[in-house]
Amino acid sequence: MATESISNNTNSEGQQSITDGTISAGIGQSIIKGFAKLLSYLFHPLFIPTYFFLYLMQYYSFEFAGITDWQLKLRLFGVFWMTAFFPAFAVFLLWRLKFSSGIFLRTQKERIVPYIITMFFYWWMHYLSRNFPDQPEVLKFFYTGIFMCSVAGLLANNNYKISMHAMGAGGFAAALILTSFHYQNTDGIAISIAVLLAGLISTARLILKEHSLKEVYTGLAAGAICQLLSYYFVM
Repeated sequence: MATESISNNTNSEGQQSITDGTISAGIGQSIIKGFAKLLSYLFHPLFIPTYFFLYLMQYYSFEFAGITDWQLKLRLFGVFWMTAFFPAFAVFLLWRLKFSSGIFLRTQKERIVPYIITMFFYWWMHYLSRNFPDQPEVLKFFYTGIFMCSVAGLLANNNYKISMHAMGAGGFAAALILTSFHYQNTDGIAISIAVLLAGLISTARLILKEHSLKEVYTGLAAGAICQLLSYYFVM
């Protein structure tokens, strides 16, 4: 009887240990997925142009020497308005009009119209950067690059769901490197952060199972290559 009691206690303790381990693992996975979602929201590709403009304001403020702080804030707001708000609002309208099942665009078909809408706004920013001399010079290649990347994304979307987040992250990191090269300035910290973020964002998309390795890797490559080509032909 004593032996049987000890055996039952041991089994109970073992089962409790397994249960506790399962709960701990579940909590850990929830935290990781929560962090991955947070990264995906904060560094959504629509926010990348705004972040790049903020980077120029911080590191190359001399490019804005002829305008006041208020005018500079208005320009920053204008970049956000044209490259983030309007495309996002268009996706929201598509969802409310039942042209898509949600705002997350999880299928290739749902991404076609948003790609085209985004291309229009990126082309407009490219036009403004080329025709208004009071813009920082590097914006010429940056806006051209993101326009080219949106075209590449639309073409790739015919075959598979290339990662928009990876395209944005890869393009942002490449743009910082090229900007540093253009101004002959060593932005080691900013570049390191951008490359690290590109890795974290790509990993987040894999953790959330939104994309395959192929979709993430080709997204990173497309974003970086489009910026490189744009710099070569524009600058």
